[in-house]
Amino acid sequence: MIQAIVFLPLIGALIAAVIALYGAHARNPSGDTVEHHDDHGHGHGHAAPVGGDAALIHETHSEPVGQDAHAAHGHDDHAHDDHAHGPVEPAAAGSRLAEIVTTTLLLISAALSWVTLVDVGFMHHDIRVPVMPWINSGDLQVAWTLRVDTLTAVMLVVVTTVSSLVHLYSIGYMHEDPHRPRFFGYLSLFTFAMLMLVTADNLLQLFFGWEGVGLASYLLIGFWYQKPSANAAAIKAFVVNRVGDFGFLLGIFTIFVLVASTDFDTIFAAAPGLTGKTINFFGWHADALTLACLLLFMGAMGKSAQFLLHTWLPDAMEGPTPVSALIHAATMVTAGVFMVARMSPLFELAPTAQAVVMFFGGTTALFAATIGLVQNDIKRIVAYSTCSQLGYMFVALGAGAYSVGMFHLFTHAFFKALLFLGAGSVIHAMHHEQDIRHMGGLKDRIPFTYAVMVIGTLALTGFPLTAGYFSKDAIIEAAYVSHNPMAFYGFLMTVVAALLTSFYSWRLIFKTFHGEPADRKHYEAAHESPLTMTIPLFVLAFGALAAGYPFKELFAGHGVEEFFRESLKMHPGIIEEMHHIPAGIAYLPTVMMVVGFLVSYLFYIRRPYLPVELATQHPLLYNFLLNKWYFDELYDVIFVRPAKWIGRQLWKKGDGMLIDGLGPDGISARVLDVTRGVVKLQTGYLYHYAFAMLIGVAGLITWFMLGGGGR
Repeated sequence: MIQAIVFLPLIGALIAAVIALYGAHARNPSGDTVEHHDDHGHGHGHAAPVGGDAALIHETHSEPVGQDAHAAHGHDDHAHDDHAHGPVEPAAAGSRLAEIVTTTLLLISAALSWVTLVDVGFMHHDIRVPVMPWINSGDLQVAWTLRVDTLTAVMLVVVTTVSSLVHLYSIGYMHEDPHRPRFFGYLSLFTFAMLMLVTADNLLQLFFGWEGVGLASYLLIGFWYQKPSANAAAIKAFVVNRVGDFGFLLGIFTIFVLVASTDFDTIFAAAPGLTGKTINFFGWHADALTLACLLLFMGAMGKSAQFLLHTWLPDAMEGPTPVSALIHAATMVTAGVFMVARMSPLFELAPTAQAVVMFFGGTTALFAATIGLVQNDIKRIVAYSTCSQLGYMFVALGAGAYSVGMFHLFTHAFFKALLFLGAGSVIHAMHHEQDIRHMGGLKDRIPFTYAVMVIGTLALTGFPLTAGYFSKDAIIEAAYVSHNPMAFYGFLMTVVAALLTSFYSWRLIFKTFHGEPADRKHYEAAHESPLTMTIPLFVLAFGALAAGYPFKELFAGHGVEEFFRESLKMHPGIIEEMHHIPAGIAYLPTVMMVVGFLVSYLFYIRRPYLPVELATQHPLLYNFLLNKWYFDELYDVIFVRPAKWIGRQLWKKGDGMLIDGLGPDGISARVLDVTRGVVKLQTGYLYHYAFAMLIGVAGLITWFMLGGGGR
């Protein structure tokens, strides 16, 4: 059964790949001819510059119907477009087959995952499935094994459930795209890579899945590869994650040096004996476990978009909306949280590393929430909420409440996928408009989408009895009772972030669905999405409401130890302490949620002129938040431009002046000049050659006569 869960998505990806290749060959038997259309073409959209500001993706943008649709009649920033939205070229042969096969296999995998959760989590039947030997080199012995304990089973449910619903949703959302087989193949490949990551039994196997989701995210973010902004966003995600992955690799190397193994069981058994040991790190005798955990966390910072390595996540919105839902809810960004939870036996023995985890988690929670306050792109608002909620998860991990962090990961998957796919339904209804300033009043045109978006917002903000209420409040309580040196900081940041989250989440709802329509033409044309899109929304809405209460005792109550058993190493007594906090602390997140709602209602329903006045009165603060704390510009100055300058110097001076100057343009060129002159002597006339011979003979005779040759 485990093999089926893991490998069915791979089979789907391979089938879709074959269909995509066959369709591409049928369309262009002599090979593809690709024209790269600049986003500036015909005044449509804004291209991300490929030069010094390549990190900067335009603030608001619209999604093309398909990659060639954008080229033919690309939509401008506000999608005021009179063209009909039909496919510019016919769909690839076998598109429907690719959709049905990949979606069906994912639905089967999801059903089996829920069965596995019951069998492993409740029946206590942990599973270990050897697949094959992999690496045998000296001390490095690595076998490919599928490890399924409760932690893995929870992730299997999250990944396959959300992915299967995203597959189903994509059938409706991508129906106009002519390259659907390639898209569905990428989606299934993404899912397979994440499943390989969560079922890993050793660090190298985990790293295989880790890099696999990085590759798949690159392919999906840049799916519309004829948009320069999509290519820039894909490259940005790939490069930023390489920074984190460098640290992750160093962490794996460090652990292998200390333990001589990458196998989880061996590492966890040896961990207590490593306390107090030091390792020489560039002359610094660092605590071995602290250094290893910090390096591992560096990888998690990149993959889970934590503060400083977060810049790729909002720009990932350049991909199709279903991709955003999959990346943000179930796959790539959850990988870092899962990895830290998996390595909990090490982090529990490294309190300094836990303090760093909590610091970055708390900082990210607040930082991303402040940016979300002023964003206008509907998908980017939800993207920054993802960044903020990931910060919450790391606060829980830093507090030693690993099951609570996983609880929020579990509930967040439902309501965040719901919000992204709901946003996609709005975009679909609004003729591919994404700017909430050009929406308004849509609750009367798309009531079902409005209802599910409100449910997702309630869960995100922590409304009582929704899924987010139980997991989010548990994180704040864990931070409050934690003995981590950064505990109060984490508690304070998450409480303030709860207020800001409520504000910007309801801002999105009010500006999108309430008030007067800003664009009457698109408002009149707005329509509810097809069943293939609304069914996943309904299922996710149910999860956003019901995924909290039934599981709260298992993740954040007295059932944690029995449910997770050896798969997590919890901080001793933290769950018990969470149940004995003052009532004021317990109700504080709910109070913040209500205050955020009331302020948002005042700003965008009662007195909509207030936000404009505030932005006018405080332009520095407004622009600071609107430009995302200027991190892209800062990184452009610190990293991008110096790297470009170094590259240009190596190109122009090193390659051009030195290598080419001495090589093709120097010695080689002079040899050619000489040979060209010599060639001119070869005229082909017999009398020229006879004359040259005569001169040669005369020269020899003269030499002999003058005595030079007679001695």
